Amino acid sequence: MAARSLNKAQLIGNLTRDPELRYTNSGAAVATFGMATNKSWKDEKGELKELAEFHNIVAWSKMAEICQQLLAKGMKVYIEGSLNTRSWEADDGSKRYKTEIRVDDMILLDNKGKQGVGITEKPEGEKEEAPKDSKPVEEVPSKDEDPLEEDLPF
Repeated sequence: MAARSLNKAQLIGNLTRDPELRYTNSGAAVATFGMATNKSWKDEKGELKELAEFHNIVAWSKMAEICQQLLAKGMKVYIEGSLNTRSWEADDGSKRYKTEIRVDDMILLDNKGKQGVGITEKPEGEKEEAPKDSKPVEEVPSKDEDPLEEDLPF
């Protein structure tokens, strides 16, 4: 019996640097960039504390080219993907590790880009972008458009 497992990461944060696009020897596009997520809380004295986490992001193929075209430092984005750790031997002989998030889905969240356009990487041969005038998958009603009470799931 095979055990089930899940490797999924979901982040909402700001880019810490512009995507850098490179190509492998076989011609596959790869974009790398950084992302910061923030956490805030009050300590036991009631003082507001903040902590930033920094993440290494990598996108491949068409998604890499799209990230390079649409994303820029400072933009707020949603990234969904999987955690990947790679290792190598450094010049001094020590073994080094780097954990990255491999992008499967990306949604722009601010007006510096095309707001609300979601782009999902599909299996080889089925890649396509979301239409430029598409809306996010889930639309949240505005304050003036509250759902009817009978439509609520509880």
